Amino acid sequence: MDILRHILSSAGTVLLGLFCVSFSIFVHELGHFLAARRRGMHVERFSVGFGPALWSRRGKDGVEYRLSWIPLGGYVLLPQLADLGVIEGESKAELEKLPPVSYSTKMLVSVAGAAFNILLALILACVIWIVGLPMSSDAATTRIGYVLAKIELSDKVVVVSPAAAAGLQPGDIIREIDGTPVADWQDVVQAMATGTGHSADGTRSSVLIIERQRRTQQLTVHPMLAGEDRRRRIGISPAYEPVVMDVKSDSVAGKAGLRAKDRLLTLDGTAILNLQTLEDGLKNGATRSLPLLVRRDGETTTLTLPASPAEPLKISELGVDFTVDTVVSHPGPLGQIISGVSKSFLTLASLLNPHSDIGLKDLSGAVGMVHMYSMAAEDGIIYVVWLSILINVSLAVSNLLPVPVLDGGHILFATIAKLRGRALPVRFVTATQGTFMVLLISLMAYVNLHGLINWVGAAKPTHAEKPTPAAPAK
Repeated sequence: MDILRHILSSAGTVLLGLFCVSFSIFVHELGHFLAARRRGMHVERFSVGFGPALWSRRGKDGVEYRLSWIPLGGYVLLPQLADLGVIEGESKAELEKLPPVSYSTKMLVSVAGAAFNILLALILACVIWIVGLPMSSDAATTRIGYVLAKIELSDKVVVVSPAAAAGLQPGDIIREIDGTPVADWQDVVQAMATGTGHSADGTRSSVLIIERQRRTQQLTVHPMLAGEDRRRRIGISPAYEPVVMDVKSDSVAGKAGLRAKDRLLTLDGTAILNLQTLEDGLKNGATRSLPLLVRRDGETTTLTLPASPAEPLKISELGVDFTVDTVVSHPGPLGQIISGVSKSFLTLASLLNPHSDIGLKDLSGAVGMVHMYSMAAEDGIIYVVWLSILINVSLAVSNLLPVPVLDGGHILFATIAKLRGRALPVRFVTATQGTFMVLLISLMAYVNLHGLINWVGAAKPTHAEKPTPAAPAK
């Protein structure tokens, strides 16, 4: 019941996500449609979705426009380009009576879908550039705020964290991971998760370029699989300056003089780069009073937290709610597109690399994309715009892969036929496309089923999801 209640309460964001995914697919197919019409090809059907028609209408141009029951894709039925009757339905056109299609036409029509996705992403990127993308200060940094001494692996074994073993320290700024520059914490997480490096002894490894005290140095860390998703992790969290959002007047912090909008700088001389640093400081200095340096109205002030000889104070016992600063970035449109393409290829390279820990379960199908949209919508429409850029770029890149039944497969077949000077055997093309169509449908079913399982799992209330006073509000 809790899961059902959670899903129903998010119905609006789910519908928004479904609309955004369908619109991106519509834009992709619109590219194919307009290019095909421009080049004089026979267009039999324009469908958003697969399967039986939910709604359809035959236009004056002779094209059947359709909304289908399964909103997991779409297609433009072009019998002159490819026979995909398994998924698009059989064509009623007499192919032998249609004029042959030139190589340039096949190329333009095949590329047009991806080009329209990139065009849409570029328009949305201009919105981000003008309006700006708000990010919490910890998400906008690559500076390490805390290094875990130990981490729990996916098999529940607790070991020394790779970051601690490699000598990473709070305050280090990560510049590159395995040769890939990182600009924010999302880049750090993705570059680490998609890493494929291995040492000579077979252990996982990643090479980090960090900046420490204005000096650049190289460190090698050995990530381990942690968390239920079994991703490569090393045991670090981002840096941020804790800001007091609210203080209870009769609390420990209130009696010590802490006020709203105070910024925590140091505790007992140790820089506070993360609330976990504060937690550790309270624990280690439990038997004596501790000096707390804060910035208030542009000036530094030293307060004193009382000793707690019985047992260490916890952040939750201070009587304080914390928050973090928000940074508004205005990345250039072209840079956003290039970054999206880079992320797509980074994920693809990791998926194909046998030394990677990324698998098919980590891909996002239509269900996964709707889930991501629904989560983004809860934070604000600007995050929906930002996610749409990434998804449209990803759709463009994935559709241009040289795989039969995808746009890249049409390009591949057309190019081979052009080089050999004659068309490929019809039986070969039909058999190849039929085989890959079955594989593609199986892959879509697997990815979407896994996405649904993850969605339901995310809806289950867990202890980890319960907010604690130690977690800053963002």
